[in-house]
Amino acid sequence: MTDRIHVPIHLRWGDLDAFNHVNNATMLKLLEEARVRVFWTPSLGEQAPTTAVIDAGLDAGELTLIARQEIEYLAPVPYRRDPLDVQLWFGKLGGSSVEVCYEVYSPLGDDPQVLYARASSVVVLVDAETFRPVRLSEAMREAWSPYLGEPVAFSRR
Repeated sequence: MTDRIHVPIHLRWGDLDAFNHVNNATMLKLLEEARVRVFWTPSLGEQAPTTAVIDAGLDAGELTLIARQEIEYLAPVPYRRDPLDVQLWFGKLGGSSVEVCYEVYSPLGDDPQVLYARASSVVVLVDAETFRPVRLSEAMREAWSPYLGEPVAFSRR
């Protein structure tokens, strides 16, 4: 199995809907939070995985844009105090894009862990001024290649 980056993401009470589980639109926000933690360079004193190589400051020369997203919901996500275990890897490193793959599990320590959702996002690196695609840097490729594996295999197509 491909090495994965485990990102603990806490739920907030407001993430639940009237049916007492995480709303489907909220899942996009949870994936976004995990992606930001994996991609963006840390501020002074913060810890981040070795994959965090994109400068996210106000004067950053490059931005990331979402070109495509897909989520397959497998089970309702209940409210838990312990953080979800969002696992990320990369399905493809393109010229200016990367396919980010996710599986969202119940908290680490659950035996067995419940797989709630699987998802993928295509992220495009663009110039901050022109919004034209720019090539992934060698530093990005080097940081992300250890987590390169098979793309998400959606089962309900």
